[in-house]
Amino acid sequence: MIKYILKRLMYILLALFVIISATFFLMRFAPGSPFASERSFPPQIEKQLNAKYGLDNPWYIQYKDYLIDSASFDFGESMKYKMRSTNDMISEGFPISLTLGIEAMLLAVGLGILLGVISALYHNRFPDYLATTIAVVGISIPSFVLAGLLQYFVALKLGWFPISGWKGFIYSVLPAFAIAMTHMGFIAKLTRSSMLEQNNSDYVKMARAKGIGKWTIVFRHTLRNALLPVVTYIGPLTAGVVTGSFIVEQIFAIPGLGKHFVTSISNRDYTVIMGTTVFYSIILLLAVFIVDILYGIIDPRIKLRGAKK
Repeated sequence: MIKYILKRLMYILLALFVIISATFFLMRFAPGSPFASERSFPPQIEKQLNAKYGLDNPWYIQYKDYLIDSASFDFGESMKYKMRSTNDMISEGFPISLTLGIEAMLLAVGLGILLGVISALYHNRFPDYLATTIAVVGISIPSFVLAGLLQYFVALKLGWFPISGWKGFIYSVLPAFAIAMTHMGFIAKLTRSSMLEQNNSDYVKMARAKGIGKWTIVFRHTLRNALLPVVTYIGPLTAGVVTGSFIVEQIFAIPGLGKHFVTSISNRDYTVIMGTTVFYSIILLLAVFIVDILYGIIDPRIKLRGAKK
């Protein structure tokens, strides 16, 4: 186990190095300048700004400095906001995105597994058709479209929830639901197909022959083995939702990490773009790493260090 973990950590560091390098070169070699849109800047001021942020150095010097800063988790100061560092913006926005993401995760996983189990247990019957329809609708409607519909009908017309903002739990219900619906549909479909496959296995048939109850078979045997594809999907899902659903946060005016990412792109704020991208990549790689460890916990038959020939 320890050998496997160390090996995976080395792969994570290598992948992170590639991501940091790709992000740097894409941003540095893109046409334009973060100060080009500021028409009030005279050439002397723009030159001083380039010197302050090291943009007048050769690309390999900038690359070296960025690698060193990234290794120490120092993503530099924002090029658009005075006296604001990228680290401060991440530390302010990430807890909000994390809270919203956890709520969306609980909704997506809980409802998705529930619909998938019901659909598999009542295969080719009305509950199966209903659960499948809900899953397909969730997959088909983009989160930003669903967010607008929820704002108009549920918040504006019915007045059940606030339209936008972030002042308490009630403000997070609609955006969390908008983020969760698409993922809920995928999880429901994965759970359904896995459950149907497990229902036809020999050990389930043997359990039925012994007279074990339907729900006992589901929770003690079928569901545990059917969760492996779901766990695989949850890895990237975790990174996506906890770091902020960019568009949904913009629609609901939530001051999370997604807001900083979107505004940094429109502002060509190099340091914030690269800092948030690297931060997102770290979360994603760690989530995938945790999923690999969970494989061995959910199914002990999986050997993390690899099967010996």
